[in-house]
Amino acid sequence: MSKYEVIDQDPLFGKVVSYFRPSDYLTWLGATIAGPLSLIALEKYEPATGRQFKMPKPMFLRAGALIGFTTGFILAYNQSTKRFWGVSENLREVKMDRLEVKTLLSKGKNPFGSDESTLTPYLQDVSARYSKNSQLLLGFLPWFNFVNHPYHGIDLNKYYEVREGEENWNLKLVPLDQIKGLPN
Repeated sequence: MSKYEVIDQDPLFGKVVSYFRPSDYLTWLGATIAGPLSLIALEKYEPATGRQFKMPKPMFLRAGALIGFTTGFILAYNQSTKRFWGVSENLREVKMDRLEVKTLLSKGKNPFGSDESTLTPYLQDVSARYSKNSQLLLGFLPWFNFVNHPYHGIDLNKYYEVREGEENWNLKLVPLDQIKGLPN
């Protein structure tokens, strides 16, 4: 299904937002601006009060901006998630993720933070099952992954391969069996 390398099948909310590209921010900004502008355009071509154009009340413009802001964020979040899933081009995100995960593995830390989670392994599993693929219906039911859990649908062994350009990082990775909090 994925055309590019899969980074994470259930990425954390903070990670998705921190990997936003400038194009994601432009999408967000454009939708925020489009909300009130669409109200003004509709009022101009089809006045609500009759034949004469009147500027919409600020209350309606603010409501349009809020709707546009929310819609823009959901669109930007969805674009970023598609890169995590490997659906769209993600070379930049793969490099950022590899550096981030390899740095954590070299320090002996769990790259998913599940060893530091306050939830039991059972509740982490429940959370993972609820949030996985939730981005497909993000516009209907905004459901984000805020829980550190080890169920991300990727094999951590891929981070132990040294790719071109990574030899300069000089990171000595701790073996996977010594990392706490990973599923068996």
